Amino acid sequence: MSASVFLKLAAIFVVVALGWVVGKARWLGPNDETSDPARVLANAAYYIFVPALLFRTTARLDLAAMPWGTVIAFFVPVLALLLLVYAWERRTHRERGLPVAAPSVRAISATFGNSVQVGIPFAAALFGEAGLAIHVALVSLHALTLLTVLTALVELDLARERRTLGHSNAHLLATLGRTVRNTIIHPVVLPVLAGLAWNLAALPLPAIAVEILATLAQAVVPLCLVLIGMSLAYYGVKGAARGAVLIGVLKLLVLPALVLAAARWGFGLSGLPLAVVVMMAALPVGSNALIFSQRYAALEAEATAAIVFSTLAFVATASIWLAVLAWLG
Repeated sequence: MSASVFLKLAAIFVVVALGWVVGKARWLGPNDETSDPARVLANAAYYIFVPALLFRTTARLDLAAMPWGTVIAFFVPVLALLLLVYAWERRTHRERGLPVAAPSVRAISATFGNSVQVGIPFAAALFGEAGLAIHVALVSLHALTLLTVLTALVELDLARERRTLGHSNAHLLATLGRTVRNTIIHPVVLPVLAGLAWNLAALPLPAIAVEILATLAQAVVPLCLVLIGMSLAYYGVKGAARGAVLIGVLKLLVLPALVLAAARWGFGLSGLPLAVVVMMAALPVGSNALIFSQRYAALEAEATAAIVFSTLAFVATASIWLAVLAWLG
């Protein structure tokens, strides 16, 4: 692993540690029934900064230049694991007393990688400009695809729960209609759809809009890293370590193995495209998993621990996958 990647990982841990100090010292206020600074930061990210990043990305996406074969070879196994984890957790979460949103939170934690803070410097250092171009193409659809699917799933689960508890007497079709509305009128999905509509209309973004979106988007990475540290300080890892380790194994070992098998033997990828999609799948858990868990108030401690554990373990598992790729030629 190159020195630039190690420096990037070190910088991530330093900023997370800063967030932990902020949380422990209660610099942003106490964490109690009347105040939750971590949730305030998560809401700021979810309602302001992440939507700006998603709209900016999708509005500028060059759809004609996308390597669609490589994209499909990556997202098919990723979505397969996402749905498998979701289905398994949905079968068993009630008997374990977990929140309604727990299956979706664990599904995103097991599949959503840190494709920007870690992934971009990693791809640039290992694969050069050609590999980075493939990686960026995957990144441009990463949040769009996974967050849209998971938002639909969790909103449907919440609608079912409201009906079960008698909070809604609406007909099934009305419930589905409300779920679709909540999925679309959503701080993640709506900016993606708006960005795609702008893109397809072939309209240029006004210069002032470009500057505003770029300024807001720049806040996503540091805000999310500080949020991880604050969440560690507030929630700790007590009772979450086992789930975090299991998620780490799924994300760092199972997911890249599935992508390798599907891409190489299912879609016929080889060489640089194969290496890029496998290492994209092998990235540690991304901070969007924590933002998602904060949004739906489910398994925040586990999501935080999974991010930290998988980022630490990535130093070893990345080397393993690079060795496997070298062996495959």
